[in-house]
Amino acid sequence: MKRLTPGDRAPAFTLPDQDEQKVKLTGFSGRKCVVYFYPRANTPG
Repeated sequence: MKRLTPGDRAPAFTLPDQDEQKVKLTGFSGRKCVVYFYPRANTPG
């Protein structure tokens, strides 16, 4: 898996939202978007 560095374009992906609805990154094409990932709850680090 390739690591992203600041300024890289994010690869196309689909993830569930808070309501378990699928959201595609491509659905935000042409708009600014912030993608935030956080560690799983109750894990070290």
